Amino acid sequence: MQPRAFITGVSGTELNAEERAFIRSELPWGFILFKRNIENPKQVMLLVEELKQLAGRSEVPILIDQEGGRVQRLGPPHWPVYPPGALFGALYDSDPARGLKAAHLSARLIAADLFELGITVDCLPLADLPVADADAVIGDRAYGAEPEKVARIARSVVEGLGQGGILPVLKHIPGHGRATADSHLRLPNVKTSESELKRTDFAAFQPLADLPMAMTAHVVFSAIDPVHPATTSATIIHQVIRGVIGFQGLLMSDDVSMNALSGSISERTRAILAAGCDMVLHCNGKLAEMREVAVETPELSGKALQRARQAMASRRGPQPLDRGAARAELEVMIKQAGITSA
Repeated sequence: MQPRAFITGVSGTELNAEERAFIRSELPWGFILFKRNIENPKQVMLLVEELKQLAGRSEVPILIDQEGGRVQRLGPPHWPVYPPGALFGALYDSDPARGLKAAHLSARLIAADLFELGITVDCLPLADLPVADADAVIGDRAYGAEPEKVARIARSVVEGLGQGGILPVLKHIPGHGRATADSHLRLPNVKTSESELKRTDFAAFQPLADLPMAMTAHVVFSAIDPVHPATTSATIIHQVIRGVIGFQGLLMSDDVSMNALSGSISERTRAILAAGCDMVLHCNGKLAEMREVAVETPELSGKALQRARQAMASRRGPQPLDRGAARAELEVMIKQAGITSA
């Protein structure tokens, strides 16, 4: 029996009996952790191990959003604070090699933190290009506003994660940087022309099209599909994400429970899959919603199954790392640039 085509969160630091029964019966492909699931390293390791055992497979993706800056699920006192993406962009502007090295070191250190907990996937890097009047939801999470620069920094992040045994998830494809609303709260509508989007936003993702996984943007691009956000738009997924950008890896939705999407959780799940996403992501740990997603989600099969297998097969074991030396080098680079880490 194949797992179902969804990734789920759980409610707390330990599983309850209902969650255990749900995981055994519905077999989600993977799991995603949030701050509500994290107390200390030993607790996280036990939770991760139980999730893997309940899923009943040797390779179970355990995801987390560990970017640095504002989006960091693991933090003090047990884990370090990491800089936001914009810091690497600022370093890059003064010295491209230094910016790329800093991005790589930060990602490699994050990977070391994740690997020892049993977490296998980081929802990173971002290739979003923020503009001046955009909502701050992306803001300093982004590496910059020029496609080539952003793609180069993102590639360094990917390499750092990979050397630490962690798979990346590229987000938020085909671009969240122009959104004038936070898609957690309401649906953004980007009215930029298709030609301009191809020159800027989409161009940042194209050099990263070979990555194993990507996450969609809950954003309407009205010049291409005036009705549906990218997550539920067959036009955007097939013509832009798979076509213009050329991404052929596993495509997961952003969180199905976010307010940018309309309809019930069941309706949203059906729309996500019908549009061409391979995987539905559900994050809030509410069991009633998790059950709605599971009812509407089929077992992985066909291209979605193939992409899922290829993604997991691309993961490699970690290379040796002197964490103390790497952390010291990163801090020196930041201080020499005169930039204060977040």
